[in-house]
Amino acid sequence: MAFINDLETAFQEKCNAENALAMAKYMRNLFSFFGIKTEDRRRIFKEIWKENQQEVSENPRAIALELFNKKERELQYCAIEILIKELKGNYKKDDIQLIEKLIITNSWWDSVDTIAKYILGDYLLEYPLETKKVIERFSNSENMWLNRSAILFQLGYKQKTNFDLLKSECEKHKNSNEFFIQKAIGWALREYAKSNPEAVRNFVVNNNLKPLSKKEALKNIL
Repeated sequence: MAFINDLETAFQEKCNAENALAMAKYMRNLFSFFGIKTEDRRRIFKEIWKENQQEVSENPRAIALELFNKKERELQYCAIEILIKELKGNYKKDDIQLIEKLIITNSWWDSVDTIAKYILGDYLLEYPLETKKVIERFSNSENMWLNRSAILFQLGYKQKTNFDLLKSECEKHKNSNEFFIQKAIGWALREYAKSNPEAVRNFVVNNNLKPLSKKEALKNIL
């Protein structure tokens, strides 16, 4: 695909070995990087996208999947940004398969959290009747990143948050010793506290959450 070829070429031309080493180290050396800082990456990406707008608009899923399977993390970020923009308001019901694949592929907090909030979250707003089935499946999975996504998908919902569902997820995973789950519980509750602080305070007081979850949940509540 011309778009992917053009994007890879542009990124390779801007490759910075020193930055790449530092970025990889920050991400525990789980991924390779071109070494392009966020501002430059987005500028280049926007230019190449604009030059290939029709191709991207006609093939967002295929392009995103191909990019997401590339080794450089910058290309994976681009895949996520394409789907956020191109699929919003245009999801298909079976896109949940694509979303799940993205969550469990090249998984780390930087990709999973963005997918959970902006892709899974938007998908379930478009298909609310799928919420119970999808979140139950993700929550029961042995994949920790799917568990985390089930806790975090409502991050952008604000007053639309289904607090009963959030509470259920927090209660279900509250005894987890996994850092990323404890952190997710605290983060999700802290975000909802911006809309309903008393509800969050009461929930935390009446549930024996792990110290990290409790600390994160109450961080901005006086």
